[in-house]
Amino acid sequence: MEEVFQSAREDMVQKQIARRGVKDARVLAAMRKVPRHLFTPSDELEWAYADMPLSIGKRQTISQPYIVAVMSELLKLTGTERVLEIGTGSGYQTAILGELAEYVYSLERIPDLAEEAQKRLTDLGYTNVQIRTGDGTLGLAEFAPYDGILVTAAAPQVPGSLLAQLAEGGRLVIPTGRRFSQILQVWQRRGSQFIQEDHMSVIFVPLIGAEGWGDNSLR
Repeated sequence: MEEVFQSAREDMVQKQIARRGVKDARVLAAMRKVPRHLFTPSDELEWAYADMPLSIGKRQTISQPYIVAVMSELLKLTGTERVLEIGTGSGYQTAILGELAEYVYSLERIPDLAEEAQKRLTDLGYTNVQIRTGDGTLGLAEFAPYDGILVTAAAPQVPGSLLAQLAEGGRLVIPTGRRFSQILQVWQRRGSQFIQEDHMSVIFVPLIGAEGWGDNSLR
């Protein structure tokens, strides 16, 4: 069965990711390595390598593989960085970051998801990943500054707390915009200034918290 999954992973990388323009060799290698099916709910297993997001319960999703690859590439990681992820979810994107960065801190607001993801990542041997529970819109000042911050939920605007926790030259990748329509953006720190780039239209679940959407956005 593992050979079937490995073949599906290779097809995923070639047809869904590389063919669409993702070129970073380290990102492509990470996408080939991380077993997405182990982060997928059992009733969704046949779609583990499909070109689509999947529900993981609690109104959360595991992102489309192509989007995971694009967001990872936009961080421009070389392997020496300290990265903060906002929105652990299943832990799949966390694992990809664990392959690309020196150390990854990940914040998840739903305790059950955080616990399950940490166990999954530990069982897979990721010793450079630490998951915390909390309000992701406020970041994790305890370990700041970060060379990269990746947000896997959509905010109405970029949280100031996350910008403040970027290291010099650091990159923040985040979807921002309206509830059901956002633009994937990169914000890079240059001294006291930030350079913003818009990349593509996306749709993510809402980023809930003090500097994001309120709980009523879930209704």
